[in-house]
Amino acid sequence: MEISIHELTAGYALDALDPAEREAFEAHLEGCEPCRQELASFWEVTGGLAVAADGPAPSPALRERILDAARAEQQNVVPISSRRRVSPVLASVTAIAAAVAIGLGIYAVSLNNDLDSTRAALTAQENAATVLADPDATTVALQSGSGRLVVAGDGDAVLVLDDLEAAPAGKTYQAWVVEGTTPVPAGTFAAEDGQAVVPIPQSVPDGAVVAVTVEESGGATSPTLPLVAASDPV
Repeated sequence: MEISIHELTAGYALDALDPAEREAFEAHLEGCEPCRQELASFWEVTGGLAVAADGPAPSPALRERILDAARAEQQNVVPISSRRRVSPVLASVTAIAAAVAIGLGIYAVSLNNDLDSTRAALTAQENAATVLADPDATTVALQSGSGRLVVAGDGDAVLVLDDLEAAPAGKTYQAWVVEGTTPVPAGTFAAEDGQAVVPIPQSVPDGAVVAVTVEESGGATSPTLPLVAASDPV
């Protein structure tokens, strides 16, 4: 199936086009305002997902593997039986997630040579991008700390924290979903340049609170007070 020039925007943002495709798209971009706006929105989303992972930064070899996987998925698109075409915006979520993982680190997965782990991390980033881009998602203010909690209708959530200092040596930030009086661990994370965008791995139900504490490296099974940040009830 031949790919429309308009569907190359995500690949261009990811720098995953071959030279001929890139040259054709750049020529097209000069006269196409919708593509310029879509490209700007891709860069805005990837810039907003400043997720800092505990652990080493992605290696150049890992970047190439992710790019290869993204290119392979683009080439293996199969039309569904009803012949309806997938929206270019929805089809490019995986490319956005790959760009985030390459540029900003992978959340909640130890970086290694296991491609399955890499794909699992990209899925987490895809979910985060979807929640942040959802016009129907609910933005919940924080009762302590600076930032916001964004919750989609199905309970998927992303915690956005601002003005967050790096955790002390040997420590890590940890998120919690608190329903009633029961806190459930929701993953560890680090701050980068004063900000963290944290995908919450479990559903956040109505009435629950998402909180953050400082814990020993590796995380804890119960929160250590005081709270660094806490949302209002969802």
